[in-house]
Amino acid sequence: MSLLDNLEIKDLSADQRELAECIGMEAYKKLVKNYAGSCIYVCKPDTITANLRNEEIRRKFNGYNYSELALEYNLAEVSIRRIVAPVIAEVKAAPLPGQVTFWDSDMKI
Repeated sequence: MSLLDNLEIKDLSADQRELAECIGMEAYKKLVKNYAGSCIYVCKPDTITANLRNEEIRRKFNGYNYSELALEYNLAEVSIRRIVAPVIAEVKAAPLPGQVTFWDSDMKI
């Protein structure tokens, strides 16, 4: 058993107490055990959720609604175009409805 196991929130300095209150005492002790003396960076919520936001934008994209999506997500239109670029490439690469390719094995001649 270490002294850390007996640590209570009242034993902490004001800034450390604020952190422990935010994440809970057990999580605070785990943080101290793993990162004591280190500088750690905590991402902004927008950074963490960017991939989820981008997937949502791709799902809502209809081929024409760049400006609407830019307004909805508070992004520049050029950012929306960069986000939906994989969707556009996929659509352009897909065969047209009823189009036959050289690799269709079920085609009857």
